[in-house]
Amino acid sequence: MFDKEQGKNYQKKHKPFSKENLYYSQEEDYYVCPMGQKMHKTHQSKRITEAGYEQLVSHYQAKNCEGCPLRSQCFKAKGNRSIERNHNLERHKQRTRELLLSEMGIQKRKQRTADVEPVFAQLKHNNGFRRFSLKGLQKVELEFGLMALGHNLRKKVAA
Repeated sequence: MFDKEQGKNYQKKHKPFSKENLYYSQEEDYYVCPMGQKMHKTHQSKRITEAGYEQLVSHYQAKNCEGCPLRSQCFKAKGNRSIERNHNLERHKQRTRELLLSEMGIQKRKQRTADVEPVFAQLKHNNGFRRFSLKGLQKVELEFGLMALGHNLRKKVAA
């Protein structure tokens, strides 16, 4: 999503009412809806991801969305608008954005297009390697290792 987010007016065009575009007060721990109503934290819950990690999610809800002129654009559910936020995940995303936008991050992203992407393009286009034929992490690692070995041998022979 990082590359998409960097596009011109991405957030404004695509999701003007998403929680990422709402004002959040970290000091007082509340969001502000597009009409200026504060959305205070109602409760926290724990969630287990598919990978087995435990997440702590904060839930925020507006007090009164009845009669709001932006309601149909803001959300479709019955009742008042509510949003969820995983503060830890947001902190990691922000740190990652900062690293990617740093001078070294920009340099590494530019380098990736020259170092890594051509190899995957070569494997996919010239070798027709579009999906793994084996299942399981160990077998997939072995299959990809063989493809990488073949790629490196072709480079060595050509040189």
